[in-house]
Amino acid sequence: MPELPEVETVMRGLRQRLQGRMLLRAVARRPDMRWPLPPGLAATLTGARVTSFRRRAKYILMRLDNGWSVLLHLGMSGRMLAEPVGRNAITLHEHLELETDDGWRVGFVDPRRFGSVDLIETEREDRHRLLAGLGPEPLDESFSTAVLAAALAGKKTPIKAALLDQKVVAGLGNIYVCEALFRAAISPQRLAYTVPGARTKRLVPAIKQTLTEAITAGGSSLRDYVQTNGELGYFQHAFNVYGREGRPCPGCPGIASGGAPADPSCSGIRRIVQSGRSSFYCPRTQR
Repeated sequence: MPELPEVETVMRGLRQRLQGRMLLRAVARRPDMRWPLPPGLAATLTGARVTSFRRRAKYILMRLDNGWSVLLHLGMSGRMLAEPVGRNAITLHEHLELETDDGWRVGFVDPRRFGSVDLIETEREDRHRLLAGLGPEPLDESFSTAVLAAALAGKKTPIKAALLDQKVVAGLGNIYVCEALFRAAISPQRLAYTVPGARTKRLVPAIKQTLTEAITAGGSSLRDYVQTNGELGYFQHAFNVYGREGRPCPGCPGIASGGAPADPSCSGIRRIVQSGRSSFYCPRTQR
């Protein structure tokens, strides 16, 4: 599933293509995706001008000049693709199409239909059932060591599970939690309530740096994800631990640079399953 960096990258692509443009045409090609599409969706979009965009957690909000916002969630396999009108035929599994006054079309393509589209009054965005109760944005200045420490206090779940809790921090997913915990030298199995203190001071900047670098790289393309121009993301080439079971971590003290074990007791990056998800970490450096 696309995580925060992928959603941010898609949002920026949509903003570049759609902000300030009038939507001359909107077509919903099916009545539902994960949930039923809102009544009057196409009519609300047609003739409206896009004023701005916002990302909240893993959701994209496209604001219109008629007082409505369109909430977009990519789900498991969703993509937003932009191209000039008339360049190509309708893409397979394209469920929503937007056409702009400057000759571009944007399609929401989702083969598995786990994505969703909804309408919200712009002034009520944060009260939507999918957004209400979300935790702080990890890239906001307000997300600080003190804020995270307070959220983790008393939690007896593993820190990996705590960081995936959208009420603790919004938008983090499995890949980037694994990568941030490695940078902070914290085991994904460590109980969350033991992290506040020196570990939290390492973890907050590690989260911010990981996400910022991933956004700069256009996100990570592992399966279905592409940017709005069809290009892949490239952060998967910079993974330190995710998907690297048995391989040395960067600067590994236990495995020589050529890959041969310098210490027979070091087995490299380990993979475990936590709450049904794979966690990758270095047991020598993450405690």
